[in-house]
Amino acid sequence: CYERLLAAGKPKKVALVACMRKLLITLNAIARTKTPWRSDFGST
Repeated sequence: CYERLLAAGKPKKVALVACMRKLLITLNAIARTKTPWRSDFGST
């Protein structure tokens, strides 16, 4: 996520916040549906 955004020309802070938001949304969905964490999820 972070490296891809940096390669696209995004500033470091913008890329960091975007990745933090993506992780937060994923964690919220996991907590809401009570599914276990999968480390391979979304690794593409």
